[in-house]
Amino acid sequence: MAGTGVLILEIVLYVSCFVCGIVTAASITITQGRFAGLCVLYGLVSYNKTSESIGVQYSSPPSLCYFVSSISVIMAIVCFSLSLHCLYSFYTEGNMKRERLWMTFDASVCAGFLFFLLITGCVLKNGSLTLCNSVTQAVPNITSCEEAQSKAWTAPFKGYLFYSSLQKAETTVWVSLFLWLMIGGLGLAQRRYSLSSKSLPCAFGLSAGRILADPGVTAAETEPFFNCPVHTQEFFFFYFK
Repeated sequence: MAGTGVLILEIVLYVSCFVCGIVTAASITITQGRFAGLCVLYGLVSYNKTSESIGVQYSSPPSLCYFVSSISVIMAIVCFSLSLHCLYSFYTEGNMKRERLWMTFDASVCAGFLFFLLITGCVLKNGSLTLCNSVTQAVPNITSCEEAQSKAWTAPFKGYLFYSSLQKAETTVWVSLFLWLMIGGLGLAQRRYSLSSKSLPCAFGLSAGRILADPGVTAAETEPFFNCPVHTQEFFFFYFK
């Protein structure tokens, strides 16, 4: 039952990461599209007093936004695949048995996503902050980026909800980072449990001969504890003889 609960928790975490990846990629892509393909992260704006509109004076290379979107899309694909694998194991076996190689692979994937999500989160946070500082300094009578969303922008730029989209992308990245920390902690706990469960039968088998020597202990009582391989039992028999 505990194994089934852990598997359900994993499915929930993977599905949540999948949703966060889709939201992040969509938010960055929509924002980039409204600015004619420009990446406004770390961007600078200018204000035209004649037309009372905001224009983009400097923008980052589009590859920066592509990097953020790519990490999110890759994470979504991996999480979707892992969630399907967990669902298949849940409906066929009710649990999922992991070999040591599979656990090592999970740990590597988790560490990789933690690293790239941390970079992505910092890029979004610092890039949005730089853009907002430029907006509040260049545009008169504006104290926050939220106010600039309702202002007129120079064609072909459309600043409608640009800040909300960037904030949504940043939030979902940090949520994804937290979810992957939970996935990593869950995998570490499963690895330790797997190693300890493998060593428990032989640990009980160490005193098998001594327990059997006790006339008050029956064979039925000691049978569940003596599940070590034959060669291991022979080793302990000669060692404790």
